Amino acid sequence: MKTPDECQNMTDIRAEIDTIDHQVIKLLGQRFAYVKAASKFKTSETSVKAPERFQTMLQQRRVWAQEEGLNPDVIEKMYSGLVNYFIEEEMKHWQNK
Repeated sequence: MKTPDECQNMTDIRAEIDTIDHQVIKLLGQRFAYVKAASKFKTSETSVKAPERFQTMLQQRRVWAQEEGLNPDVIEKMYSGLVNYFIEEEMKHWQNK
């Protein structure tokens, strides 16, 4: 990987962004595997949805976003959508166990 300062042109920039996006998507796949694995420890629909944990998680992502110089509102929105999708999938997995 090249640092942003090492990139010589837009082709370099786009290639690095594509590499990062691929890594992010792979990590999201790993995260999803943990979400599905967690369903075996859940005892109720409420424990799958875990609304308190959801809110705590979003607040922590906001803090991390600020630490990285990112807009916490954007990161919260992104994680909210992603995790709501994962919760729906976990619910299906939990109901079928």
